[in-house]
Amino acid sequence: MDDIDREILSALQEDARISFRDLGQRVGLSANAATDRVRKLRRTGVIRGFTTLVDLSARDRDGLVIFIDARLRPDTTDEAFEKAVVQLPGITEVIHVTGEHDYLIRARVADASGLDAVVRSLKHRAGVARTSTRLALRVVLD
Repeated sequence: MDDIDREILSALQEDARISFRDLGQRVGLSANAATDRVRKLRRTGVIRGFTTLVDLSARDRDGLVIFIDARLRPDTTDEAFEKAVVQLPGITEVIHVTGEHDYLIRARVADASGLDAVVRSLKHRAGVARTSTRLALRVVLD
């Protein structure tokens, strides 16, 4: 990885939707050369993917924001859990943490029955042994 690759990564972190033409201009390459560099960074695993950040409060003012501390079953690997949890509906963020729990999970559900469904899915489909759930009363900064 060289300085141009680092500039490309910086530009993509600021705006992942930047066109290859604009990206090339920004780092002093043609659009085709910028495209090739991004493809190489993806192929080698430096860029693992692109994502969309959504302001949940702007998207959906209804429902509950919940935080779930999760402890995995001894027979569940981090990889298996992560693969399963990202497929569950309502999950908006999954963070591997230190301390008593293995993961902190943020989710948005419509109501208490939605919370129950998420917790049940975590236990039955994602290999979670124990959960501790908190409800967000107000989101000050998201």
